[in-house]
Amino acid sequence: MPIVLVLLLVFLLLALWVVLLPLSLWQRYRYGRSRRMARGWLLALNAWSLLVSVAIFLVVSAFGLIWWPDSLLGAGAGLAAGVMLGLLGLWLTRWEVAPQGVFYQPNAWLALLLVVIVAARIVWGMVQMVEYWRSQAEPATHALLSGHGSLLAVGGLLLGYYLVYAWGAKWRVARLERLRGYGAH
Repeated sequence: MPIVLVLLLVFLLLALWVVLLPLSLWQRYRYGRSRRMARGWLLALNAWSLLVSVAIFLVVSAFGLIWWPDSLLGAGAGLAAGVMLGLLGLWLTRWEVAPQGVFYQPNAWLALLLVVIVAARIVWGMVQMVEYWRSQAEPATHALLSGHGSLLAVGGLLLGYYLVYAWGAKWRVARLERLRGYGAH
């Protein structure tokens, strides 16, 4: 009897995940393109937290070399692509100085691209799982896209993007706040 309950619980959790995943991706897109008030302390906290996250990510990816030879390559390639995308994101961001403070609005197309990349990696993971089951547990042959390298590449892309975006936004907001302060006197 307990096994049936455990299987039912696993099935319910999987069903809940399937139902909530599209909603969470939609919410991520909505937030990713929304206009926000820039708060210096929050931008600083985010920037420093992302710096720590990237350091941990690189250490774990390097440790992953023991099991997956392409882990550090995927992580590094993803980080490099994310840095470039972050610079593009900063360039495409709309900045607004208002009496209430500095506001910014990330580019909607870039927010959509990031959500599509995450969704595509989830779908690709499902395809890999089905291929693995069909292949009788034989290892896949298409290197970087087959294993954990592509998963780490997507993680690196997101971390690289948000790291550069957070530090760039922090710098830009500090600069705009100084300019706003000078204009008020």
